[in-house]
Amino acid sequence: RNLQLLDDVVWEKELAVQKTSDTLSACRLRSKMLAKQLDHVDMEIEREEEAGNVAAVSRLQAMSSRLCTELEREKELELRIALTLKQNLVEMWQIKTEQGKYDILHEQLQKDEEELQMQYQEEKEVRIWKEKITALQAEGRRRTQEKREEEAQRECEGRNKKILEDAKRNHEKAVCFLRQSMARIHEKNAKEEVKAQEHMERRIQAVLSLKTSITSNRERLQTLQILNKAKALEAKKEEMKMREAILAEGGNVIREIFLHKRQQEHEKKKEAFRELQKSRKMEIVSRILQEKASIHKQKKSQSPAKAIKARGTLFRFFCSVFLRVQVTEFCLKIAQDATKHATLYLQNLCSFTKVVALSIKSSENTPQDVLWESGDEDTEKDKTLLVPEFPGLWSRQYDLHKVPKAEDPTRLAIKAMRKKMAEKKMEELPTGILHKQTVPGREHRGCAFHSKPSCIHFKDFDVGQIYKKKIVLTNASYTVNYCRLVGISECLKDFISVHFDLPGKVSSGMSCEFLVTFKPMINEGLEGEVMFMAQTGSFSVPLKCTVKTCILALDKELIDFGSLVVGETISRTISLTNSGALGTRFK
Repeated sequence: RNLQLLDDVVWEKELAVQKTSDTLSACRLRSKMLAKQLDHVDMEIEREEEAGNVAAVSRLQAMSSRLCTELEREKELELRIALTLKQNLVEMWQIKTEQGKYDILHEQLQKDEEELQMQYQEEKEVRIWKEKITALQAEGRRRTQEKREEEAQRECEGRNKKILEDAKRNHEKAVCFLRQSMARIHEKNAKEEVKAQEHMERRIQAVLSLKTSITSNRERLQTLQILNKAKALEAKKEEMKMREAILAEGGNVIREIFLHKRQQEHEKKKEAFRELQKSRKMEIVSRILQEKASIHKQKKSQSPAKAIKARGTLFRFFCSVFLRVQVTEFCLKIAQDATKHATLYLQNLCSFTKVVALSIKSSENTPQDVLWESGDEDTEKDKTLLVPEFPGLWSRQYDLHKVPKAEDPTRLAIKAMRKKMAEKKMEELPTGILHKQTVPGREHRGCAFHSKPSCIHFKDFDVGQIYKKKIVLTNASYTVNYCRLVGISECLKDFISVHFDLPGKVSSGMSCEFLVTFKPMINEGLEGEVMFMAQTGSFSVPLKCTVKTCILALDKELIDFGSLVVGETISRTISLTNSGALGTRFK
């Protein structure tokens, strides 16, 4: 490795010398070009002086001064590059002389490699000889296996003859049963086809009726769209007129328009609620009529006792319907009062942003409690009546404008007290004094540190190899804590080493790391723990070392061939899987 490093250093130095020489030649070339340009500028100056062109002379003199400064810079750069080139050459020759000292070692290394190759060749020949012996043994086993297979095949042929004779007899019986079953299946299929044809005819008629309804609805939709556009244009015109009138009076345009829109929305909600109330009443009446019809039918078929029970259910249903109608009317009145109060409140406030937030809060939170209380009184038998009359009031919640509070002096005192307690605990930890960790209202119980992973597991190891794992300890207590390594189990000391740097203070939620190194010398499983001491007491991290094992498993617990006809052959495939790290033989 050292010889290879020397070769790499020599190569790097040669590359550096080559680069510096290239830059030196480029610098010299630039200086030559600058000198030629300077001579040319001097000639131009003499020519312009003879011609008496003062402006051109001053411009050329400035150019010559600039070229002179650039030429001086290039010369200084050339000197620096030449100096670095000399230094690189000196270092390169020093490294080459150092490399010459190790020529004898290089030759010795080549001899050792040749001896190693010879050793590998001898081991290869021995391995080939062993493989030949095993091949001869396998050939003998194969011949004996062939003899056994021939004998088994003869026995199998005899059994197959008997099976074929039995199969022929069973086949004749199966054909008879099959003809009978096929006749039943044909009858069933014919009935199903007739039913499917009738169903298809009904569907075709439904599609035709749907088509006619779609055409009529399309015409209605077009007329509605035209009406909506006309209404939108009229609303825009009214809004423009309203703006002009408010500006002429000198009022607040934004506030007045906002109030006007709120009033329009409220009127729309009232109209929608009235329509919804009408539809609900129609539904209730239709359901009452249905209930009457069903009770009338039950009177004819059931006994008098059952008829009385049906009357009781109908009475409860009427009571729930009446209660629901009263509750919805009461909620509508509350919502109307709330919107009136909100509009009055909007007119008195000056800030537009505060007006919007508080109006939404007052108009939507006032009827909420009443509606929740009325929902608890409904019966569970009629679930359709549990739908709220004002959808959206329960799903929206707006936060109040929170004002940042000044920090409480008691909290500041608690923080200072915690700092003092942490300093005292740092002094008491080395002496072995343990304390409970308490914060206001809580006390920490259980392990102070959690490890990730929770168990240090070295599995499927090879003897002679080295395995390392990094474990993270996290402070799970409520305050600052401390941690130090106590030791490991006695049975692990010859194979396990732990590297743990004391982290000092560990804040709540923070973590520290330690490294566990495993050097197996024997092929046996080991179990133990790594022990630590914290401020709240001792704790440990379990450690396991498991050897390579073979774990065989089948993909099926039961081989199910299902139902089959006599004489039929069915095959099933079973997979045997080894999920372990050790190979094995099986039969």
